[in-house]
Amino acid sequence: MKTLIYRTLAALTGLLLLAGTGACIEDGFTTSPSDQPVFAADTLDLGLIFTDEPSATSRMVVYNPHSKGLNISHIAITGEAASRFRMNVDGMSGESFSDVEIRAKDSIFVFVETTLPEHAGNEPKEITASLDFTTNGVTRSVVLSATGQNVRRLSGVTFSESTSLTAERPYQIYDSIVVAPEATLTIPAGTTLHFHDKAMLIVRGRLVCEGTAEAPVNMCGDRTGNVVGDISFDIMSNQWTGVFFTDGSKGNLISHTDIRNTRQGVTADGAELTIVNSRLHNSGGNILEAYHSRIRALGSEFAEAGGGLVYLQGGEHEFSGCTFANNYLFTAISGPALAFAHVNSDPETGGDDESGLPYLKADITNSIIYGLGADFSHGSLEGTDVRVRRCLIRAEGEDDNEFIDCIWGEDPLYYTVRNDYLFDYRVKADSPAIGAADASLFPSDFPLTDFYGERRGRDLGAYVFVERGE
Repeated sequence: MKTLIYRTLAALTGLLLLAGTGACIEDGFTTSPSDQPVFAADTLDLGLIFTDEPSATSRMVVYNPHSKGLNISHIAITGEAASRFRMNVDGMSGESFSDVEIRAKDSIFVFVETTLPEHAGNEPKEITASLDFTTNGVTRSVVLSATGQNVRRLSGVTFSESTSLTAERPYQIYDSIVVAPEATLTIPAGTTLHFHDKAMLIVRGRLVCEGTAEAPVNMCGDRTGNVVGDISFDIMSNQWTGVFFTDGSKGNLISHTDIRNTRQGVTADGAELTIVNSRLHNSGGNILEAYHSRIRALGSEFAEAGGGLVYLQGGEHEFSGCTFANNYLFTAISGPALAFAHVNSDPETGGDDESGLPYLKADITNSIIYGLGADFSHGSLEGTDVRVRRCLIRAEGEDDNEFIDCIWGEDPLYYTVRNDYLFDYRVKADSPAIGAADASLFPSDFPLTDFYGERRGRDLGAYVFVERGE
């Protein structure tokens, strides 16, 4: 009898629960004008877009925060530039939509893209339109914005004669551009070259980049906007191949130039290259490789590379007032900041590459070597012709015949915050790099100002310390 009573009570309880649950299910739609969808943002900015090519697809979320469903009676793009935009609403493409339903506490996705035509002039031009949603008799709008940039496109071009580019418009490079032997390619101040996937610059003749602090030369990838969230494509490597100087290429100058987003950085193979007040950063491999070449780098930054920063195999090199800093984000760093090869006949120190060419000679002075990964490929440089003089080095160590008057194990206090995607290798107040350089070690042609145009004093590294708000 007790068992029957318990079963009856349980059954009644279950029926009451079901009845209560059923009462909470609401399949109806609200018709109140005050019940409106909520947009993730009031503006959907598609960013900077090269004219005459499709943009990336941007997404926005439309929420229904209410306890009943919403029926959006009409969705359309309006305004003078409406025809420039294309949209997809919850998986359906079209110019306008009617009776789009959003269940209670649910959402839909709206995707927008554009192709902007070339416009008059060289400056970026913004266009806007309105994405309108009419719900329960009320129309609310999201602003659509895109900025078109005219570009000059080059694909598979060989400069057989000396040529100067212009800074009027950015260039977009497909495939490769080649500077033929005996030819000089001059890139004036303020010029930007955007390289497409797998594109490269091959220099068999001579390259002269004439950037200034006010108008640097830029070589970078051609993807604009953000990868996700606030992470810009500008900090991403592996977007294009890199710059290659081939055997016999001489008189090359990279001045006030920012080279980034590469797979292989800058490579010199039997070439001569001078790098002044420049930034080489964001490479999937090494940021600079030199094989039996001659590199002079003055006041320059070498940073962020998955394979390590600078690789020198043979040749004769001078690095003065430079910053070597690796805080690469996207893979484990596989190589040191400075790697040396073909240094002598001893196989335990990298040995002879059997080229028959002179062994490596390198002089690194008044520089900062501080970042993730190892500092050097060699724990000892004894028996080599490599000298590291008056440098701030991350490792704990001590001077010897090859490491001379160095600052060991001190933090230079960069402004860099890796987790916030901030890579700024200028130094803060109280940095041990401030005023620590040996002025007698600077070459006579060392630049009087740094990349940012600040007048140099006696600070270590590529940049002058300037007091600024934290």
